Amino acid sequence: MVAAIAGGIVVATIAAMLASTIPTSDYSLNVDALKDEQSLFTNARVVLTNTGRQELTNIVIDYGASQQEKVGSLAPGEKAFRSPPEGSPLDSVTVTADHGIKVVQQYRKPIKLPGMIGS
Repeated sequence: MVAAIAGGIVVATIAAMLASTIPTSDYSLNVDALKDEQSLFTNARVVLTNTGRQELTNIVIDYGASQQEKVGSLAPGEKAFRSPPEGSPLDSVTVTADHGIKVVQQYRKPIKLPGMIGS
């Protein structure tokens, strides 16, 4: 009896995880902007992920201070990793694409734990 209940919970959990990864719209973009401030320098990156069912086209990243980068296109599920150019303010990025896509994302900072490199 307990094994059947545990098995049911596992199946429900797996089903929920799979359902959350299925694209729900034709055009969707996830933007992850990260800045990791070290004592001597700052590492920054922007990761774009096409989370829609269709290809995204004419993708442009605006890093601020009149600095832009054209990414082009991303197939469904495809990721693009970019580094902001020197002198970028590293406050937020704005990413636009065809089909009305516009995402404004603040840079996030990773959690620093004692004993970890860069803490």
